[in-house]
Amino acid sequence: MKRNITLLAIAILAITSVALALTRSNSSAETAGETMAEKSVLDFTMKSIDGKPVKLDSYRGNVLLLVNVASKCGFTPQYEGLQSLYTKYKDQGLVVMGFPANNFFGQEPGTDEEILSFCTNKYNVTFPMFSKISVKGKDMHPLYKFLTGKETDPEFSGGISWNFNKFLVDRNGKIIARFGTREKPDSEKFVAAIEKALKQ
Repeated sequence: MKRNITLLAIAILAITSVALALTRSNSSAETAGETMAEKSVLDFTMKSIDGKPVKLDSYRGNVLLLVNVASKCGFTPQYEGLQSLYTKYKDQGLVVMGFPANNFFGQEPGTDEEILSFCTNKYNVTFPMFSKISVKGKDMHPLYKFLTGKETDPEFSGGISWNFNKFLVDRNGKIIARFGTREKPDSEKFVAAIEKALKQ
C-alpha cells in the first residue's frame, strides 16, 4: 500500500513538473514573439504630444533622428541645435523626433501640454514631439526596448545614459548611428553623419 502511494506521489510530481515546463516554454515563446514582432523602427505606432496615434511608417523615406528630451536638464539647450538641424535639412528628408522622458532625476515633470508649450515658446520647436514615455526601467516603452536591445539593435544597443541620447535611422527604418548626450547637434561628427544619411 505504501509503495503504491509513493509511486502515485512520484507520478503526480512528474506530471506537475512537465506541466510547469510547458507553461514556461509557452510563456517564453510569447515573450519572444512580442519582442521580435517589430523588425524596424517604422513598425511602431506612437502617440503624438497632442494625443493622436502616429504610425512611424508614415515617415518611411525620411532620415529620422530620435531623441529622448527633457525640459529641466543641463542639456535642454540642445533643443535649439536640434531645431536648427531640422530647419536646415527637413527639405532633404530629415525628421527630428522628440520623446520626452522623466527618467533622470525628474527633469521632465510636466504634462504633455506643458512640455509642448515650453519647447515651442522657448526654443521655437517645430519638429514632431511625442507624448511622454519611459526610456529605461521596468516601464520602458517598447520603442526604446527595440532601440537599446541586443537582439533588435546589436550594433548600437545599451541603456539610455541620460537625456538627449540620439539615434539616427535611415530612410528604410534601419538604425545606422547612435550619439550620446554630450554630442552636440551642431558638432562636425554629428552633422557629417546626418548629411551622409541624407545622400543615400
